[in-house]
Amino acid sequence: MVIEIDFNSDEAIYVQLMNQIILGIATSRLREGDALPSVRQLADTIGINMHTVNKAYALLRQEGFVTIDRRKGAVIAVDVDKIKALEEMKQNLVVAMARGCCKNVSREEVHALIDEIFDEYGIDR
Repeated sequence: MVIEIDFNSDEAIYVQLMNQIILGIATSRLREGDALPSVRQLADTIGINMHTVNKAYALLRQEGFVTIDRRKGAVIAVDVDKIKALEEMKQNLVVAMARGCCKNVSREEVHALIDEIFDEYGIDR
């Protein structure tokens, strides 16, 4: 998997890294059981600090996307608790949709945007 970091972005590097790994899982480029590069290897490849990679991996573990194994390192292990995942998604979407509503974004536009995201990123499983 190729990780591309935008060093000019306002988004923190560890967040960019996390988001790219999550997108890799969602698009099946990364699958259950796949090992991620070691912290040192990924930091060297991207040209970032090891602590940044460590932070991203720790948060991915906390959110249930990876497990950390002393021998294998970070391994993709998606949390199978769908109800919990849907509730977290709902909480995030409520705020995003409220912001859109304040800007006069219609229900139809939201539906079209979601369809566009599924199509553009190939997330539909």
